[in-house]
Amino acid sequence: MKKALTVCGWTVLACGFFLLGTTARGHAGENYDIYVSNERSDNVTVIDGATREAVATIPVGKRPRGIHVSPDGKTVYVAVSGTPPEPPPKLDANGNPIFQKGHDDDDDDKNADKSADGIAIINVSQRKLVGKLPAGSDPEQFAISADGTRLFISNEDVATASLLNIASAKVEKIIPVHKEPEGAGVRPDGKVFYITCETDGEIFAVDASTFKVITHFNVGGRPRSVDFLPDGTRAFIPSESAGQLHVIDSVNHQVLETIALPKGSRPMCVKVSPDGKKVYAGAGRAGTICVMDAQSHQVLNTIKAGKRPWGIVISPDGKFLYSANGPSNDISVIDLETEKEVQRIPAGTSPWGILLVPKAL
Repeated sequence: MKKALTVCGWTVLACGFFLLGTTARGHAGENYDIYVSNERSDNVTVIDGATREAVATIPVGKRPRGIHVSPDGKTVYVAVSGTPPEPPPKLDANGNPIFQKGHDDDDDDKNADKSADGIAIINVSQRKLVGKLPAGSDPEQFAISADGTRLFISNEDVATASLLNIASAKVEKIIPVHKEPEGAGVRPDGKVFYITCETDGEIFAVDASTFKVITHFNVGGRPRSVDFLPDGTRAFIPSESAGQLHVIDSVNHQVLETIALPKGSRPMCVKVSPDGKKVYAGAGRAGTICVMDAQSHQVLNTIKAGKRPWGIVISPDGKFLYSANGPSNDISVIDLETEKEVQRIPAGTSPWGILLVPKAL
């Protein structure tokens, strides 16, 4: 879900995550802090991009997941939820999740603390939690509008998307979608946002000015995220349980092609490279990052990363990819020139989302 927001001269690359250019081998050019949302330790780890060492831990509330930065780079928003996590579901012989009757893999309503739901607000200069916005029930992922005034939020346990006005701190509209909405992304022109719904594999395209559903279409197989080509003509959506990556005509909102990823892939987050030439998908349980040509749609390589990489992000110069590895509680640093993992950075418990925030000049 790459969005053409500019933050202090940088380009935001959302699924929750954001990076600035780096030098090919050292850290001197990495003038940013890495913010990592840790789902099970209820905090955000701040890592200095130059030293690649943790410099702060910020408590933000229960179960932080989706994470984004404001266009001016002064505020980080984090989706928090009082619905307790559960282990990923077991898979059947075809790789499809097996849910308990009346459950999905994340939600147990009787144990949910709805007072904990919201969007936590972090002041970047203070590295401190300064407030919480309402966000509807069980917020997971969200996207920021092109003008930076609103959040488009997926509410996982009630099958809706919330439209939050940041200035007024009010939910302006609730948009019904289908069961277990998860991914959220805004097309680079800011005119349309997508909400991906896991259970039925539905994608909802919503007008970002009228907030009306334009259409919805099916990709199946637990779609977890979305990202766009820089020109906004194509979107890429992974289906976790099917091990597939879907190519979408994001102008007419139609599936163009479905790509089978290497055996064992359970793709979760997808990111398009800044030059629009490659697509990277975190393959989840496979512990790898899949690399695909954005034009030919051929799978080019798989790169070993940490355990079950969830959030991924690419530096705007295309030199590095970072992945948040939930079960191994760390961040993989991948050199995209050699396509090798070059470092692991410790994070909190179950890192989920990852974001880069520019340091003040």
